[in-house]
Amino acid sequence: MQEFRGTTICAVKKDGKIAIAGDGQVTMSNSVIFKSNAKKVRRIFNDKVVVGFAGSVADAFSLNERFEEMLNKYSGNLMRSAVALAQQWREDAVARKLDALMIVADKETLLMIDGTGDVIEPQDDVCAIGSGGNYALAAAKALKENTNLSAREIAFRSLKIASEICVFTNDSIVVEEV
Repeated sequence: MQEFRGTTICAVKKDGKIAIAGDGQVTMSNSVIFKSNAKKVRRIFNDKVVVGFAGSVADAFSLNERFEEMLNKYSGNLMRSAVALAQQWREDAVARKLDALMIVADKETLLMIDGTGDVIEPQDDVCAIGSGGNYALAAAKALKENTNLSAREIAFRSLKIASEICVFTNDSIVVEEV
């Protein structure tokens, strides 16, 4: 069975704005670029929440659907929805096998939900996931500390830098901001 993966997602919170950027590359079996313009950052819950996902494509879509169900269940409360999703992830035999990570944000809160069901609020209001996540994270931290760029511009430029280093990241970048 062919496995589809390879992506980079980076999020930045600055000056009352949160931006999440994602590249468009989907890689098959670590050697073939299957698609170069996939959209892995999107708005959900009446455009009030932005999510970015990485990992196995099918698992990421499944996780995204489960998260949106939680947002509906908890009236859009991001933290409560993320914690409920993490609990479900740990307790459900199928969910425990999902190979995906998410970054989620509303206008106030930025969270990372990892593959073990942990909910993490980033220390420096910057986080990144996926194959090029460490490159994007380093770039975002440097840009946030040393420039006056907006959250949107930092997220975009961080992905651009990661695309120049990581073979699983491209420069077909989508940025959403709340």
